[in-house]
Amino acid sequence: MWRRTWLVFAQAVTVAVAGLFVVLTFKPEWLPGGRAGVPGTVLPAPTLLQVAPSPAASAGLAGYALAARIAAPAVVSISATKTSRNPHADDPRFKFFFGDGGAAQPQIGLGSGVIVSPEGYLLTNHHVVEGATEIEVQLADGRQTRARVVGSDTETDIAVLKIELDALPVIVLGDVRALNVGDGVLAIGNPFNVGQTVTAGIVSALDRSEAGVSRFQNFIQTDAAINPGNSGGALVDARGALVGINTAIFSRSGGSLGIGFAVPADTARQVMEQLIRDGKVRRGWIGVEPRELSAELAEGLHLPVKNGVLIAGVLQDGPAGKGGLRPGDVVLQVGERPVKNVSELFAAVAALPPGTEAVLLTQRGADQVKVKVKVGERALTPSAGR
Repeated sequence: MWRRTWLVFAQAVTVAVAGLFVVLTFKPEWLPGGRAGVPGTVLPAPTLLQVAPSPAASAGLAGYALAARIAAPAVVSISATKTSRNPHADDPRFKFFFGDGGAAQPQIGLGSGVIVSPEGYLLTNHHVVEGATEIEVQLADGRQTRARVVGSDTETDIAVLKIELDALPVIVLGDVRALNVGDGVLAIGNPFNVGQTVTAGIVSALDRSEAGVSRFQNFIQTDAAINPGNSGGALVDARGALVGINTAIFSRSGGSLGIGFAVPADTARQVMEQLIRDGKVRRGWIGVEPRELSAELAEGLHLPVKNGVLIAGVLQDGPAGKGGLRPGDVVLQVGERPVKNVSELFAAVAALPPGTEAVLLTQRGADQVKVKVKVGERALTPSAGR
């Protein structure tokens, strides 16, 4: 009897549970505490994790767009027409076979430039306009005009052009000393003549002297894409201020590999001022033959210093020789500027105004000696020395 009663009870419970499941699934509002009765008891839908951009990141992205909008109008495209002549053009045998095929043929070189003055002065690269017979400048707003070369400096690869137009957009010069490795920068120019292009990157390195472009300065290295046609264009910071003139790339293919170099804006400004004022750039010269000071040399010479530049030779009648500098001296400082390698010595001496006096702090054996020299002017020849 009790087994029959238990079987009936179990069946009733099973039917009740099944009914409750059906009601919960299709009509939950029929039950107390259902979704219609007490909304707070229903479990909320799962929330996806969303990370809002930080204020700094948002400011950086907005800053790039703003920087491009500020700087781009002052960046121009340059077309430089050059003529090339076959060296065998005057050979009668060449003329017999090729006729006038050796006559001068016009070639057009493409580059970029930056308007830095409302009077119409532009900065670009020397190699962009070298040998040009005609220079055409196109502004970002579509205006076109001819430009003339005010001056050019092969050593820094900087040239200054002049155009005659009204209401020119002008870029603001930035503070290169405030740049740090990792700072965001934009490269603006006209690569491959596709039109004005903005690429973004960071400052990869500062004070690069191994670029193989110039011995008189240290370059800004960036991974912002720089391609043929970008030469002479602007490298700007996140505020749209000019920090460099794009000059060269390291490439095995001719395209960007993420290693580009720019002339610092302060160097370009100094060169521009001298070219406008004097028509040329005057650099200091003291007449020495320097050598890197290695740890082995310092130990072998029993020197108490590890940084500096060893003077291997001194021109007898040069400024350094007349001032008392000797072979074996180690130059530690030029004026107020410390020097740790040959490149820094070269740049420091070149920056000295010819005709002025400079004090060189040197290490001579166990003693530090100050040598006063009257700075000469470096001739524009590769063998001019330092």
